[in-house]
Amino acid sequence: MLIRSIEKFLRVHDMPPTKFGRLAAHDPRFVLDLRMGREPRSGTEARIRGFMSGFDAARADFSRELPDVQ
Repeated sequence: MLIRSIEKFLRVHDMPPTKFGRLAAHDPRFVLDLRMGREPRSGTEARIRGFMSGFDAARADFSRELPDVQ
């Protein structure tokens, strides 16, 4: 289920649902609407899942590029 994946993503990245909605769906109410039972279209779901996986990949790449600071 998409909402479960999003909720996990929000916890892991400590991101507010409205920020996620703006970044991933250009809709600050997206997560709130999903929580209320909204069913996204398959294309929207694929785009949101792509955003989450791309976000994780970008963070991983960024952390590898940072120099070790002691």
